[in-house]
Amino acid sequence: MTAALELANLTSGYGSSSVVHGVSLAIAPGEILALVGKNGMGKSSLLKTILSFLPAWDGAVRLDGRDVTRLAPFRKRALGLAYSPQEQALFQDLSVRDNLRLGLSDDRGFEASLSDVNGWFPVLAARMSQRAGTLSGGEQKMLIVARGLIAKPRLLLLDEVTEGLQPSVVDRLAEVLSATRRERGTAMLVVEQHLSFVLGLADRFAVLKRGEIVDTAPVDANSMARIDEHMRL
Repeated sequence: MTAALELANLTSGYGSSSVVHGVSLAIAPGEILALVGKNGMGKSSLLKTILSFLPAWDGAVRLDGRDVTRLAPFRKRALGLAYSPQEQALFQDLSVRDNLRLGLSDDRGFEASLSDVNGWFPVLAARMSQRAGTLSGGEQKMLIVARGLIAKPRLLLLDEVTEGLQPSVVDRLAEVLSATRRERGTAMLVVEQHLSFVLGLADRFAVLKRGEIVDTAPVDANSMARIDEHMRL
């Protein structure tokens, strides 16, 4: 089976400083992989390299078997890659509706897609004309995730989407992401510090330490303790 995402010896960094060091991993179609590790270990930089926001110095990024390492971000988006970033993700002065529209390459099917948003996060349906910058923190995270999902991506990258959220919003995000994987077969790479949230979603986890994958395994009853041990070292 061709992987939804394959990274082969991927290396990148900033200036002359290497941050991502020879990362190799694969995500099967419909699989959710949790990428965990302490802050400053290169997790967000790895996502940016996959997206071409940060140029790869070496190695390869493949989507559905196609080498896309050097493709521009908008071309990767056209191939079914979506991204829900951690911060600075919304156009604060645009409406909720206009922010959602930016999740699609054109307006075809946009109105029909709004029914999906209503099902995921009904609170957003009542705020379509409201400026995104006036939403609560939890509502903004819902909008970020909805914008990533609205194009029905084959692969979704999520970066710390639960940060600062109250438990009820975290629970709703988990429900939406699980249902999306189940109903659409969407593969996901989830960078997350909230371990109970991400391990409840994921099939496997990978631990990133100082830009390198140091452990990976299927999620089971021992995963939390195994990850905690890496976090302490």
